Amino acid sequence: MQERHLQREKYFKEQEFTVKNYVIPFIEKSMRIDKNISVLEIGCGEGGNLKSFLDIGCKKVIGVDLALGKIKNANLFYQDHPNKQNIKFIHADIYDIFDIGQFDLIMMRDVLEHIHDQNKFMGFVKRFMKPTGKFFLGFPPWQNPFGGHQQICESKILSKMPYFHILPSPVYRLILKMFGEKDDKIRGLLEVKETGITIERFERILKRNTYHKDNRVFYFINPNYDIKFNLKPKEQTKLISSIPYFRNFFITTNYYLISAGKD
Repeated sequence: MQERHLQREKYFKEQEFTVKNYVIPFIEKSMRIDKNISVLEIGCGEGGNLKSFLDIGCKKVIGVDLALGKIKNANLFYQDHPNKQNIKFIHADIYDIFDIGQFDLIMMRDVLEHIHDQNKFMGFVKRFMKPTGKFFLGFPPWQNPFGGHQQICESKILSKMPYFHILPSPVYRLILKMFGEKDDKIRGLLEVKETGITIERFERILKRNTYHKDNRVFYFINPNYDIKFNLKPKEQTKLISSIPYFRNFFITTNYYLISAGKD
C-alpha cells in the first residue's frame, strides 16, 4: 500500500511539473493565468495538474473524477496547502453535475481518449464554460507508438513495444493474454482501443460543436517526457504535421486551447 501511495505521489509531481513548465505557458499565449480565474479539471485523478493553479492563488479550483480512491488521495495531498480553501474535489460522473457554475478555464490532460462518445461529451461540457472561457485539452493520437497505453502492461516486453495496439482486437487480445496480462488490464486496454481518437476526428467534433481553435501544438516528443525520461519536448515538423492521418503515427501528444463559438 505504501509503495502504491509513493507511486501516486510521483505521478502527482510529474503532472505538476509538466503543467507548470509547459501547459500554463501554452495557455498563456491566449489568456492570462492569475488569481482571478476559476479552473475546472475533468478527470483530475489526484489533482497534480491543478497544483500550479492553486499555487498561483486561483480563486476557484475544482477537480472531478470517477475514481473515489483518487479523490481521497487528492484531498490528502492538498490538506496542508496554504490555499486549500480554494480547491474542491468531487467524486462524480461529470454528466451528473449541474450546480458547480461556469469557469474561465477547463482542463483535460490524457483523458479525452478514455471517453465514450466524445462528440456528446464535447457538446455537454460547454455548459461549464464562461462565454469568454477557454478549454485546454492534451491527448495522444490513437495511432502513435504508444497510443494504446501499452506502457502500463506488466510485461516488460509489451510495455516497450510500439504500435502493436493497432492490430485487430482479437489479435491484440491474444497477444496480451499470451504475455500474462490480467483480465482487468486487458479489458482496460481494449477499452482504450475502442475510445482512442485521431486528430482528424477530434477536429470534426470541434467543428460540429462550434468550437474555435485558439492554439494547437503537435509534439514529436511529449512535454511530459522531460520529467519522466529527461527528454526535452520537441514539436513535430510542419511537413509531417500537415499530412492528415499519416501524422497520427508520429505525434505523441497534441495540445489544444479552444473556445466556445455560438451554436
